[in-house]
Amino acid sequence: MTTSIAERARELTDSRRPFVHATVVRAQEPTSARAGDDAVILADGSIEGFVGGVCAESSVRAAALDSLRDGNTVLLRVLPDGTAAFPESPGALVVVNPCLSGGALEIFLRPVLPKPLIGVAGTTPIGSAAARLAGFLGFEVAAGGDYAGAVAVVVAGLGRDEEAVIRSALDAGAGLIALVASHRRGTVVLDGMELTTAERDLVRIHPGIDIGARTPEEIALSVLAEIVRAIRVDGLAPRAAVPAAPRQAIDPVCGMTVVVGPQTPHALVDGQDHWFCGPGCLQSFTAA
Repeated sequence: MTTSIAERARELTDSRRPFVHATVVRAQEPTSARAGDDAVILADGSIEGFVGGVCAESSVRAAALDSLRDGNTVLLRVLPDGTAAFPESPGALVVVNPCLSGGALEIFLRPVLPKPLIGVAGTTPIGSAAARLAGFLGFEVAAGGDYAGAVAVVVAGLGRDEEAVIRSALDAGAGLIALVASHRRGTVVLDGMELTTAERDLVRIHPGIDIGARTPEEIALSVLAEIVRAIRVDGLAPRAAVPAAPRQAIDPVCGMTVVVGPQTPHALVDGQDHWFCGPGCLQSFTAA
């Protein structure tokens, strides 16, 4: 990773912004990219750095957005039309880009996603154990009442400030709120809050997978197990944290899928918008 891109990647990671780190691992001339060139691709499809000219960049952006959505790494092979010069690489994603003027590229795409954010409210033994266990499981732990971006919030105050914490977690868009309380007391708490049906459905009273938990650590384990299952099995995510996927279009000249953004070559012809992978296809289309 080059110094400037490395610094940018750290900034994005620290600010919890998802991105894809793209690195050229093989370049076959003629091509402007070289092995080791790298870039970051953001969730809006914008690219910072260099992994090839505009034609290759178009293929990289589209593949990077798919990688960002499913969280899987990708070895992207970008080949000019009518060639398969690189040796076979099982598992590689092959894109034939008719706009390339010869040459070929292999680019490794690695999505970098923020650690899931878990809010923990309450300095009780259960709350402290939940915070420790969440960190051990690879979550980032939010405390102090700022739950923006939290996938779930564990409310373990055991009667202290529960209503305020639940309200804050709901307003922040948490996808699950685990209220550590008996079913009876938890129902009383929620009945007094005048929640909507949708809001109430997000609060789990007496949460946790039944493992016969007794100690604070065991109770924390059961609660975190339910949250992990909700994330891994049920697809739990923060309600307000899923960015809209950028628009994509088909280049009418070469047939490539392109990501529509402020820098995407564009033409308005007879009232219809057209987007292109690069200036060459734009010129060919408007000259026809």
